[in-house]
Amino acid sequence: MRNIIIAIFIFSTMIYGARYSDPQPTFDKPREIFMKLNSSDVEKANHLLGTIYNLLKDYPAETLKVAVITYGPGMRILLKSGDKRTKSRIESLMEYDVDFIGCRNTMATMKWTQKDFLDDISYVQAGLTEVIERQVGGWIDATPY
Repeated sequence: MRNIIIAIFIFSTMIYGARYSDPQPTFDKPREIFMKLNSSDVEKANHLLGTIYNLLKDYPAETLKVAVITYGPGMRILLKSGDKRTKSRIESLMEYDVDFIGCRNTMATMKWTQKDFLDDISYVQAGLTEVIERQVGGWIDATPY
């Protein structure tokens, strides 16, 4: 019986390992992906959020880092006054360590402050610069649209 259990474990490990390209994602070297949110379209935003949920289900825990870089019109999605369902989904994803990053340049242009946005968002000066630097750093752009 013990040999059967060991064989099943080894077989399942082989199948799991074969699903992902080398180098395999691990706790020490997770897949690092980002998505750009630069549209105020709630339907597009929810499509992006749904894509993140699917990724979180497919990758083993702790082998995936996800960041959503928000700038331009997309900053409206992160406003406290935004769509309730979308805000709830964002807050839920934050509990799974998905980072939401806002653009201070857009905030300045629109005369918004951090008080206008959901809690636990981090900020960079320029969202597009963050996109470029993440790409240069090896992060994968997985924006679904």
